[in-house]
Amino acid sequence: MYGFYIDEDRRKARRAKWNTVRIISIGFFGVILLGSLLLWLPFSNHQPIRYIDALFTAVTCVCVTGLVTVVPAAQFTVAGKVILLILIQIGGLGIIACTTAFLILVGKRINMKERVVIQEAYGLSTLQGMIRFIERVLWGTFLVEGIGAIGYSLQFIPEYGVAKGIFYSVFHSISAFCNAGVDILGDSSFTRYVNTPVITITTTMLVILSGLGYPVWIDLAKNIKMTIQSKGKRPVGRTITRLSLQSKIVLTMTLFLLTLGTLGFYLLEHHNPATMGTLNAAGKFQAAFFQSVTTRTAGFASISQSGLTNGSKLLACMLMIIGGSPAGTAGGIKTTTVAVLLLTAISVLRGNKDTECYGRKITFEIIRVGITITLVTFVFWLFGVTVMTVIEPQQKVLNLMFEATSAMATVGLTADLTPVLSDISHVVLMLMMYIGRIGPMTMALIFSGHVDKKNQFRTLPEAKIMVG
Repeated sequence: MYGFYIDEDRRKARRAKWNTVRIISIGFFGVILLGSLLLWLPFSNHQPIRYIDALFTAVTCVCVTGLVTVVPAAQFTVAGKVILLILIQIGGLGIIACTTAFLILVGKRINMKERVVIQEAYGLSTLQGMIRFIERVLWGTFLVEGIGAIGYSLQFIPEYGVAKGIFYSVFHSISAFCNAGVDILGDSSFTRYVNTPVITITTTMLVILSGLGYPVWIDLAKNIKMTIQSKGKRPVGRTITRLSLQSKIVLTMTLFLLTLGTLGFYLLEHHNPATMGTLNAAGKFQAAFFQSVTTRTAGFASISQSGLTNGSKLLACMLMIIGGSPAGTAGGIKTTTVAVLLLTAISVLRGNKDTECYGRKITFEIIRVGITITLVTFVFWLFGVTVMTVIEPQQKVLNLMFEATSAMATVGLTADLTPVLSDISHVVLMLMMYIGRIGPMTMALIFSGHVDKKNQFRTLPEAKIMVG
């Protein structure tokens, strides 16, 4: 009887996960369709737009990517740009958070089923404090976006005037925080501001903070608050040592990847006149750091991406596919996934039985999920690259890889290739952006159909095979 109850609990958990999968996938799809229709209408455009371009723009906004087939600054009216902004904000916060926020505003009570959906969507360990968690996510998001808008306004208001400057500041703050990379400045992204610290600092701050993930925010805030309230009785070092394992892994990987990317791009590009070769030493470091940050799914560019060396494009692809951290606005396979794979490989090489990190054992179930996410992502990515190389034989494979990786990881950086690709390639990129935003695992579950099969928990005899 005890085993029956365990299996029944597992079946209920899997049904809840499947319900969350459907809500996320259908929700994003519905918002994309509605957004594409609004962007297709005349009031949103200065000139007629093809529906596939409106659809592509809606996908890139909701999936917070940034690849575009038209120039938003020239194509869309103020109404169209407001629609872009709303789609980006919905895409960044996510369907679950936006729906929950709406229910809270209208005074509807959040029932148990809806709480389970929130738990599954954000990977939380308990059902307690669900509403409080969403409220913190919303308030934290709007606070950081507001600070970012103030930072941008220091440049945009003097440059564009008060009304336009404020709108541009709010738009790009939301776009940067949501890791969308969609801009309304023209066709050169932030390249004109490569030597403007207020723009580069504001952008990188927004991207890094959003890429950490909401659970890390809350964990950091809780520990900082406890340290302050202790009035010196609690050592400052405990603010870090008392963090959860997830927070420690996220912060460690983020620092490592930012350092690796900055040094890598600096060494590969500091003599390249097409990117940062003409800048002074401080400007080169600033550009290299910005490039390292933006490849973590931000999508804004302060140097020409088409002018990058082959080595830099490969490095960018690696950083893009890793992306940010879970339960945030970033894409990619996530920093924690890469950390788990690296730690597992190290444990095997050392002959250790368990995968360990900061004095804790990582469960085998998490390792399985990490391997699956990585493999499924690679399969979708490889399929997209292969199809595009067949459709676009005249394009360089590395450039196609760059665009495909940017779409799959919802980054939005482009080697000036997306606008000139065929409509079929645009469809492939849209599919990759959608899969990248809802998650390769989510898409795999949709393809696999029912997850609650009768033989899901059977145990078979073990057998060994040779690998390696």
